[in-house]
Amino acid sequence: MNSRIAIIAIIVVTLIFGILVGRSWAPVQGGVSEADSGPESLYWVAPMDPNYRRDEPGKSPMGMDLVPVYAGDEEAQSGVVSIDPTLLNNLGVRTALAERGTLPRKIETVGYIGYDEDTLQHVHTRVDGWIEKLATTATGDPVTKGQLLFELYSPTLVNAQQEFLAALASNNTVLRNASRDRLMALGVTKAEIQRLEKEREASQRVRVYAQSDGVIAHLGVREGIFVTPATEVMSVARLDRVWVLAEVFERQSAWVEPGQEATVELDYLPGKLLRGTVDYVYPELDPQTRTLKVRLRFDNEGETLRPNMFARVVIDGSAIDNIVHVPREAVIRGGSSSRVVVDLGDGRFQSREVLIGIESGDRVAIRRGLDEGERVVTSAQFLIDSESNIDAALERMESAR
Repeated sequence: MNSRIAIIAIIVVTLIFGILVGRSWAPVQGGVSEADSGPESLYWVAPMDPNYRRDEPGKSPMGMDLVPVYAGDEEAQSGVVSIDPTLLNNLGVRTALAERGTLPRKIETVGYIGYDEDTLQHVHTRVDGWIEKLATTATGDPVTKGQLLFELYSPTLVNAQQEFLAALASNNTVLRNASRDRLMALGVTKAEIQRLEKEREASQRVRVYAQSDGVIAHLGVREGIFVTPATEVMSVARLDRVWVLAEVFERQSAWVEPGQEATVELDYLPGKLLRGTVDYVYPELDPQTRTLKVRLRFDNEGETLRPNMFARVVIDGSAIDNIVHVPREAVIRGGSSSRVVVDLGDGRFQSREVLIGIESGDRVAIRRGLDEGERVVTSAQFLIDSESNIDAALERMESAR
């Protein structure tokens, strides 16, 4: 009897122990399962910079441990903010698409019009003398080829003519040729020499004629003034073709090269674009303004362009292919970085740091930080960016605790 009671007691104790062990083991198993099936780490970010991402744990550039970002916490760690549609409408938020394509390097600058110095003619005398008669009396006067410019009295020229007449009378061929060559060296025209041979009379005044059509760009003498070969009597310039001298910034100096197309717009001809080409790029920068001078050449039909006029210049530089670009107003420029606000849809926005490239017109190239097809905010983005930065800072503070 006693043995039966003992066996029953042993069985009851064994059952109770089994139940207790089973209950204590079940939570442990469940806990392991929950740990194994917990949220998956997507990536690790720097606590102070959510744009610094790595695929595995490590240290940030500041020496801090990277913080894991889980599937449910991705938006919070990335500085994503949600805005009510009504508020978006009140703020007047507008967006634009980040496009990939060719971005032309348009250089917008200013310049001034000048004479084409390749056709500029400086008029000097080859002997000392006096200006007896001046046919053109003002700068800007038009002249035509063969038109009389001035008459010069020079004792040297008078003596040279008399020597030539004496050589003609002597019938000495060598002396005659030498006298003729001396007259030509002193600037006497062939027509004047032929007149001497025909009329056999020296002229007290030697006439100087224009060699081409144009206008008087500079007039340095008046009637009665004494001149030497070093004196610039006048200069004659053509207006059928002109130069435009423009200046580009140092950072744009590699974009411009001879042969590129350019357009010019003048204040007195609003809406009319004149087309020309880049003729020459000067080899050095201006040390005062840190700009590079560029010379453009334009045909000037009807003499529309006049020297010293102010002009707005656009030079079509070489283009960059296959580049992501956004409107210029979408970029928020900081002291050491640039940002854009990305529209994620459903009223969600994210402030994102980007690396910008060249600027062309109203577009800015994005070298890193933004993909083709993403939408960026082009108005009220400063308010959204501030809110996004505050939220991201709070999240980083919470993660660092």
